[in-house]
Amino acid sequence: MGQALRGIIVLAGVFSLSASVLSAAPGVGAPAPSFTLKDSQGKEYSLGDFKGKFVVLEWVNYDCPFVRKHYNSGNMQKLQKMYTEKGIAWLSICSSAPGKQGFFEQPELKDRMMQAKAVPTAYLIDASGEVGHQYEAKTTPHMFIINPDGVLVYAGGIDDKPSTDLDDMTTATNYVQVALDAALAGKEIKVNASKPYGCSVKYK
Repeated sequence: MGQALRGIIVLAGVFSLSASVLSAAPGVGAPAPSFTLKDSQGKEYSLGDFKGKFVVLEWVNYDCPFVRKHYNSGNMQKLQKMYTEKGIAWLSICSSAPGKQGFFEQPELKDRMMQAKAVPTAYLIDASGEVGHQYEAKTTPHMFIINPDGVLVYAGGIDDKPSTDLDDMTTATNYVQVALDAALAGKEIKVNASKPYGCSVKYK
């Protein structure tokens, strides 16, 4: 093998490694990737719009039984209402591709949100999956909390009961609620990462 060819192979490996590092999902303690998405009404929202606020990202698919568990019990809506009233932005993000489970066209999306009695700050449509891949969102639900400085402070499951059983809601430790309450009180978030559970995100 010639020296020039070896040099090309080495450079290709370096560029490949650099690309994989750049595309890696942010870890807790790292800046949250910026994004701009349209909501269910066609209005654009950017993460930067909420600078100086806590932001919750909730990956959602209303047809996923794990998501239905949290909406049918009223748990997700309770959290959305509780924390948006405290000035926190709650963004539900759907990364389902057109034609796949969880993707809805208007006016069906409006109807489904009403049926779910969802009250997030906005429901954002990520049909390309670009934002979901930025965050490496794996399941619905998959939860992320971003602090007012734009840093990711929690990533993972909504709680510690990876099931579709409504009865588990009464004994579950809600990691998102515990993390938000600690952060709002200026305390350390003791569990800042956990394994997400739910249906796989229906990327294209």
